[in-house]
Amino acid sequence: MKTLLMGALTALTLAAAPAQKSGVRTVEITVTSKGFEPANVTVKAGHTVRLVITRKTAKTCATEIILDDLGINQPLPLDTPVTLEFTPSESGTLRYACAMDHIGGIVTIQ
Repeated sequence: MKTLLMGALTALTLAAAPAQKSGVRTVEITVTSKGFEPANVTVKAGHTVRLVITRKTAKTCATEIILDDLGINQPLPLDTPVTLEFTPSESGTLRYACAMDHIGGIVTIQ
């Protein structure tokens, strides 16, 4: 699965406040004292996904997001949206978490 997802990664964009592109599924994720919200996201294989993650609290270990299967380890500055964009090629799951692996979530690809 890791190799297939790495091959499916067509773009990785790290930016604040991205513009909306047609055909891109944008999912906003907020880091709060409860963790990543929502913690579970469902997307479609073959469609570009844009995750926009904004950390809203300093009282969390989720100061970065790690998606091992995509080779992503991205800092999450406080109150600054961070964008990750990729196109999964087949169904499965992607797990993401903080660096300590205490707080995480799942992207389900259908």
